[in-house]
Amino acid sequence: MTRYGAPREAHVPVFRDRIIELLAPALRHNGAVAVDATLGAGGHTEALLNAHPRLTVVGVDRDRDALALAGERLRQFKDRFVPVHAVYDRITEVLADLDIPAVDAILFDLGVSSMQLDVADRGFAYAQDAPLDMRMDQSTGETAADVVNGYDQTQLTRILKVYGEERFASRIARAVITARKKAPITSSRELVDLVRDAIPAAARRRGGNPAKRTFQALRIEVNGELDVLRRALPSALDALAPGGRIAVLSYHSLEDRIVKRELVARTTSSAPPGLPIDVPGTEPTMRLISKGGQPPGDEEIAANPRAASAKLRAAEALPTDTEKSEVSRIEHTRRSHGEDAK
Repeated sequence: MTRYGAPREAHVPVFRDRIIELLAPALRHNGAVAVDATLGAGGHTEALLNAHPRLTVVGVDRDRDALALAGERLRQFKDRFVPVHAVYDRITEVLADLDIPAVDAILFDLGVSSMQLDVADRGFAYAQDAPLDMRMDQSTGETAADVVNGYDQTQLTRILKVYGEERFASRIARAVITARKKAPITSSRELVDLVRDAIPAAARRRGGNPAKRTFQALRIEVNGELDVLRRALPSALDALAPGGRIAVLSYHSLEDRIVKRELVARTTSSAPPGLPIDVPGTEPTMRLISKGGQPPGDEEIAANPRAASAKLRAAEALPTDTEKSEVSRIEHTRRSHGEDAK
């Protein structure tokens, strides 16, 4: 048992059914392998393993408590579930260690997990008083308290403005500097109260808790989330076998922008404009299988309010010209021998 509670208490993951549908064509064959790069409580992985009895899922998470909880939840699948403690930008190394040359599907469910938000002493939730930690892996790295009490005013303003998209970033940073001169800021409640007092009264009355953008910014900074995502996406896409699929769930515009940019680059020809055909090496390597960033429907939000800000993007890896030629050769050989090509 972990402090997150029993596996049966885990919520239904965001976009569960849609993700199963999008990834299904790549996972129906015998020996299929998928990577759940942000395992969490294992809800998506459980659904994938139930949907595909011949599938193996490599579940990656930096949170040891999450791995323990998922291990309990997924114990029934035995060696079809392979847990790995790692940050998801190490996908290349993880697969090399497991001697897996390519995979058929990869899932990213970005941001903080529901169970991390629900455990007060992790310090992620502005609605609960807790030590200012916010590390997804509590065994390493700076805490949110280290950032709040150690960064100078310019640094604090930058992360609040860039990562939190907070228009009162400079006011909040000044208030933090002033407050910490008297005593270190160590709890989430202290920070919430400080932010509330730092912004104009009119701004406090709209848009939910006024500290939510500050907490988002600190969490992203503490865990290096955007840098990790920028490194992880290219590695993940390169790890897909031809016909392999990727699905990415993001929860704010900064994440979604990174995902969109990488997928657009992979699904667009890099040949000079005006050429009648793609020059070898410039053709798209992937195709989009979702239209833009898909938002959740009303039913999804009603069942899981935390899904409200989610966007889903998905794409499929295309075969290279060499792989297309090999398929054509095999089909030609079968036809010449009177075989039924399947």
